[in-house]
Amino acid sequence: MATSPPPTQSGIKTVLRYTGIPPSWLDKKPKLPSRNWLIFLSVTSSVLGFYLYDRQQCKQIRQSYIDKVKHLAEIPSDPLDAPRKVTVFGAKWPADEDYDQAMKHFRKYVKPILVAAAVDYEMVTGKRHGDIAKRVAEEVRKRRRLDAGLDQDSEVVKVLPTYKTPDERRRRELDGGIVIIGRPTFKEFMAGLQKGWSGSLEKIDAEEELARELENDTHFDEPEDPRDFADHEPATDSKQSPLQPSPSPASSSKTSLIYSDSTSTIPPLPPLLLVPFTDLIGLKQIPLMIWGFFNQRHKVRSGAEAGYRLVMKQTRPIQVPDTLNENNYQASEESSREEATPSLGDLDFDKESEGYYKKSMDEFPDEVENNRQKYYDALPAKLAIARELARGTREPTKAELENPPPTEVELRAERLKKEKRWRDDLEGWNIIKPSQNVPWDTRFKDAMRVFVDPPRDEDDTIP
Repeated sequence: MATSPPPTQSGIKTVLRYTGIPPSWLDKKPKLPSRNWLIFLSVTSSVLGFYLYDRQQCKQIRQSYIDKVKHLAEIPSDPLDAPRKVTVFGAKWPADEDYDQAMKHFRKYVKPILVAAAVDYEMVTGKRHGDIAKRVAEEVRKRRRLDAGLDQDSEVVKVLPTYKTPDERRRRELDGGIVIIGRPTFKEFMAGLQKGWSGSLEKIDAEEELARELENDTHFDEPEDPRDFADHEPATDSKQSPLQPSPSPASSSKTSLIYSDSTSTIPPLPPLLLVPFTDLIGLKQIPLMIWGFFNQRHKVRSGAEAGYRLVMKQTRPIQVPDTLNENNYQASEESSREEATPSLGDLDFDKESEGYYKKSMDEFPDEVENNRQKYYDALPAKLAIARELARGTREPTKAELENPPPTEVELRAERLKKEKRWRDDLEGWNIIKPSQNVPWDTRFKDAMRVFVDPPRDEDDTIP
């Protein structure tokens, strides 16, 4: 019986046979993937496609704005002339331990446009609530003292070749601008301005003033019998709790926020660049975080447009109702119960972002008070130990020798530090909490301007 000849093989198979590859691999025929593999490949390819498309759009949008402003960096200037400079403020977002989130938003989305246009910047970050307000108020007070002749520039600074007179520095500030990242920063900045232009010009040491105030309470008083330390209850002032700071424009009622002085005016202030910013934190915000991860192009466009507005120097006066009064604030707070409420103009900047605050922040004042109460409950026992060891009424234990307990002086310093932090935290939260409106002084009406979009040409297209 004649045998049929073996099937002929292609040249590739003939060559690969002598490489050690199993023949079954060469004869294997391809087939469609299984149903599970098709589902996996379709999902991953779609997700990857969305990601790559979004990042490609981000690059195109950012580059398009960079191309529009990069010619400004090529303009020649005098070697002693400083470039245009802006100040960037970023406050801590409520309930976020990372206080630098606002600055990260600026560096990622706004900074590239400023760098391309050779615009210098100084970043001021608020590590705790109220830091921005204090910084702004102090800078305003220094300026007022300088204008009033109470302070003068140092003679050492005046001999430097880069020294600028106060008038020249003001012109440079007006040519630059101020960048505000998010609504908490806006509230703190306006509170600092209001306090700085309305407060006293006297130099006040806050810690020294607080130390004098704390000397009047009874937390460090000695009972008649030292054995009563264990049962000593912290005394409180019935007139005013130590945690209640003295009334100030930033933490008092809404009526005091509307300050009017017809006998004085405020000189022009650097224009404001208002940059919206929302920090998503918490499990409930995870769907929005996922959506934002695949839609970075919207943040890139918003940040690039903001940077472009600043670079092009197109401004307008701040828009606030002329009849702003307590009724406007009351109507704004009841907006959730009314369909139509009066607008506060630019004071409503990024107001919707307050809806993303964590609900736990409503209990922030109670948490501060609880921490304070726990500290004062444990203070008598610490004082008793410190005084017993200092007076030699008993010998220190082995544990006390290895880890010496704090002395009374150290306890007083610790108490002062904690009280200052508690009060600062409460004052800062009272500024930025959603129920508190943006502080406003009617004198700001003619002094403040806001950057806006410049007019676009018909052929000026942005992807």
